[in-house]
Amino acid sequence: MHPTVQSVTDRIIARSAKTRATYLDRMRRAADDGPRRAHLSCGNQAHAYAAMGGDKDALVAERAANLGIVTAYNDMLSAHQPFASFPDQIKAAARAAGATAQVAGGVPAMCDGVTQGQPGMELSLFSRDVIALAAGVALSHNTFDAALYLGVCDKIVPGLVIAAATFGHIPAVFLPAGPMTSGLPNDEKAKVRQQFATGEVGRDKLMEAEMASYHGPGTCTFYGTANTNQMLMELMGLHLPGASFVNPGTPLRDALTAAGTKRAIEITALGNDYTPAGEVLDERAFVNGIVGLMATGGSTNLVLHLPAMARAAGVILDMEDFNDLSAATPLMAKVYPNGLADVNHFHAAGGLGYMVGQLLDAGLLHEDVRTVAGPGLARYCEEPVLEGDQITWRPGARHTLNDRVLRPAGEPFQPSGGLRELKGNLGRGVMKVSAVKEAHRVIEAPARVFETQDAVKAAFRAGEFTEDCIVVVRFQGPQANGMPELHGLTPVLAVLQDRGLKVALVTDGRMSGASGKVPAAIHVCPEAACGGPLARLRDGDVLRVDAVAGTLETRATDLAVRDPFVADLSTNEHGIGREMFALFRRAAGNADDGACALL
Repeated sequence: MHPTVQSVTDRIIARSAKTRATYLDRMRRAADDGPRRAHLSCGNQAHAYAAMGGDKDALVAERAANLGIVTAYNDMLSAHQPFASFPDQIKAAARAAGATAQVAGGVPAMCDGVTQGQPGMELSLFSRDVIALAAGVALSHNTFDAALYLGVCDKIVPGLVIAAATFGHIPAVFLPAGPMTSGLPNDEKAKVRQQFATGEVGRDKLMEAEMASYHGPGTCTFYGTANTNQMLMELMGLHLPGASFVNPGTPLRDALTAAGTKRAIEITALGNDYTPAGEVLDERAFVNGIVGLMATGGSTNLVLHLPAMARAAGVILDMEDFNDLSAATPLMAKVYPNGLADVNHFHAAGGLGYMVGQLLDAGLLHEDVRTVAGPGLARYCEEPVLEGDQITWRPGARHTLNDRVLRPAGEPFQPSGGLRELKGNLGRGVMKVSAVKEAHRVIEAPARVFETQDAVKAAFRAGEFTEDCIVVVRFQGPQANGMPELHGLTPVLAVLQDRGLKVALVTDGRMSGASGKVPAAIHVCPEAACGGPLARLRDGDVLRVDAVAGTLETRATDLAVRDPFVADLSTNEHGIGREMFALFRRAAGNADDGACALL
């Protein structure tokens, strides 16, 4: 093993010793009770099986596995629309294997792409907690020997993983839907967005570009949070090998769904290869996920989600773990916004199978892990293929098929990964540096302080940004307003940078997984709403954002004795469902702990 990877793993194991031991003991006691249905009364079972038709006899006999399907299907989200047909496919595959399957329940799935810049975005982060709760309700009927999770996008997968860990005494297999086929290149879409921000083109051209980019069923093709989630599920052993980036509606996609169903049956406690989710989700799996995040230049949203996911399994992650693993991990991929390619190009160049092989050879991944496919991560170097109507796995690419998209670990795009921890007298935050040019990674300039992203946009339209500056957008943390993404600032700040100004963003909020070339210190905590240092800043304070040294500081010498600014947050409390989420805002943890209201 690479010494840093081993050191970080050992540190996480030591930090988590008590919580992990308590968790595993709880899961083992639950597993020792045996198949869940055996503990239901006849009346309980009659209610559970009443609508199951020809499957009733198999369910009553209790000799074969019963799979619970937890689905995030809706037909508004392109990424989740393909899941409409999955339950019937799963049930057919289960019957063919002598088992049964039931839709245990649904979970909500919202799209940040629809709510960007809208009040609904303030529900987005906490939808993760709602998804975990809804999945928990679905599985609480206690009639399932394994769970199949259907989810793809931003908060959906993390919420489902929290639930899978909570019900960690049964196996969990995640079945993805795959990315949409390539449309308008992402860099062309970004160019039109900037042209619209400066008034060079009208809304008709903007709409034309957006519709050409987001054009069909499947995940958006840029490497944002949704596709980062899929990478994580593969590297953490919750997908079948090679399942992440196969397009929807293809024979291979359907075959992978059937294969995932069959595998879920094989790894229940009723079989000979019992693989409970709680034992897959150990410290090494989370380290593997973080290494994958860094090697691909993935979404900063996972710096929020992974600590929450890990806590559900008794594993305690810290931002220093991300920072140290990033320093040791080469950036092997360039996928938009960190390059011009999309995720389909990445998959064609060799994809995750190639990357896993390279990272294993470099000692950067733990091979000795449990996965839903079997013991050992080496099997994730393989790729699925169809031979007739049967799926099989063969060795994946051993050489990159496009070195402009995917490179060997020994010849990377840059020697370290895509993330940097920042800390200093302004608190603690993180920056995604993989798409930020080296010349823009250190900025010292006066602050322009705002309480909303709309105020920043208004100042831009008024022509107020004429000099180098660091834009501070505070009171955007989880307790203030639910920590909405501030992706709407990306075109504005990119325009200023293109005009030759040195510009950066500092915020206790978060940015989209698609954010790119402008340096942004995000997730800063303690947040302003809790009296954090950002609440004491004033216009004109000189700030320094240094992604090389890892510092986030102000030159103001009287910061500690200033009274913190208190923002009026009343407008965040009502409308578009926000009143129902007050409990989550009050209970939310710090961003560096995952900002979770449940754990």
